[in-house]
Amino acid sequence: MPDALRDWLDDVFRDRPRWMNVALVFCAYMAFVYVPWDLFLKPVARDEEVWFGLLFRGHAAKVLEIPHWFVYGALAYGLRRMRPWAGTLAALYSAQIAFGMFVWNFRELEGVLLPLFLGTFGAVPFVLLAVAFWTSTAFQTPRPSLRDRYGDWALVTGASAGIGAEFARALARDGMNVALSARREDRLRELATEIEARFGVETRVVAADLATPDGAERLAREVESLPVAVLVNNAGVGYAGRFDAQDASRIRALVQTNCTAPAELACRLLPGMRERGRGAVVFTGSVAGRQPLPLHAAYSASKSFDNLLAEALYVETRGTGIDVLSLEPGSTVSEFHDIAGELPHEGEPADRVVATALDALGRQPSVVSGWFNYLRATLPPRILSRTQLLYIARDVVRGQTPERLR
Repeated sequence: MPDALRDWLDDVFRDRPRWMNVALVFCAYMAFVYVPWDLFLKPVARDEEVWFGLLFRGHAAKVLEIPHWFVYGALAYGLRRMRPWAGTLAALYSAQIAFGMFVWNFRELEGVLLPLFLGTFGAVPFVLLAVAFWTSTAFQTPRPSLRDRYGDWALVTGASAGIGAEFARALARDGMNVALSARREDRLRELATEIEARFGVETRVVAADLATPDGAERLAREVESLPVAVLVNNAGVGYAGRFDAQDASRIRALVQTNCTAPAELACRLLPGMRERGRGAVVFTGSVAGRQPLPLHAAYSASKSFDNLLAEALYVETRGTGIDVLSLEPGSTVSEFHDIAGELPHEGEPADRVVATALDALGRQPSVVSGWFNYLRATLPPRILSRTQLLYIARDVVRGQTPERLR
């Protein structure tokens, strides 16, 4: 088996018992192959569906195929991501099949003994499957704390507000000491005082400007005495408007902050994580990095760099005890829009974005926060040409950009 296929399969099927992996593959097959064929291609006259042992034919079968499709799709996702609700849903659905297998034989066959034997024979495997899902510790055992998984200290850049501040709170809530870095030292000290009082952990404040050429190096030196186990590369800037309307110094600062600094910090801190055999690096990328964004050209390009670097490092560090994640939020409630010069618009709460990231850390190379953001980032590239996407993106961003910068 080629190394790439083997490693991908290991990544997909790890942390799950084998029987559950078989169920995952079956649900994926039903959700993406069999049920779509059965629903859209099989002639109505030939279609049959069974629910709770009752047989439906024709148009009724077509309608009742939809809830089957929903269940298999939900289980394919839930078992892949090991969501707690997936075990309950799988157990209930398996029990429904077991009940149906038993009842169906009494409805279709004459007598008592033969339907009883065949019904029991058909139901027992699904009863066992329902019990296995219901009692599986894979869904009941909570994940170890971030401190237990990675170590004592975390470094969060851009920690003075928004996503960075929420990362700091979440890491401290899970028992980690936190080094806070940003330009505004007064904000950092306020946050440090809050975190120490609420969570009883240590903090260290390091004021640093990552837009300067030596900013990342100076920050790395300031924390070199700490065994940094989690690096959150969250500091970032963006400027709305036409590229030619931007000052060259601002573009330089954007690339330095969004690209050079996070790459350098990761490069400096990863060796220590490798020596300790555990650690994590989170890059705050963006859904803006999924495609070019006219009127946000440099920002989207810089976030594409972050997204791609994080995903590449995810594979490079597999098997070392180090987890790497690209967090790709959409519009988020923070000061970013004001600093970027955008017009006010709604966004996702920062604490929800952080919760999504920490849930995905160690499970996948990247995560888009919010279902709407996920659909917006993944569906259009599959149904529209790249040129169409560019013009649509321009119109969306134009509505958030002051007229003088369009």
